[in-house]
Amino acid sequence: MERKPNTGALFSNADNKKTEKHPDYTGTALVNGKTMSMAAWINESKAGKKYMSLKFDDFKPKSDGAREYTTTAPSNAEIPF
Repeated sequence: MERKPNTGALFSNADNKKTEKHPDYTGTALVNGKTMSMAAWINESKAGKKYMSLKFDDFKPKSDGAREYTTTAPSNAEIPF
């Protein structure tokens, strides 16, 4: 999807929300030419007014499911069995 400059979209995160700390909505935005991840929580003020609290982070694409493994053992380590 091609995003217009300085716009974004949020989608419900209800299926993935396990605790109150998880966002109610997630999405991405193109801000000043940079793709950003967005998260939003629906809150209520002390006066009873509903509002959305937003968080922006650098966008990190989801991995394709392939896992990378690293080792701390030296490459010439002897295996004792």
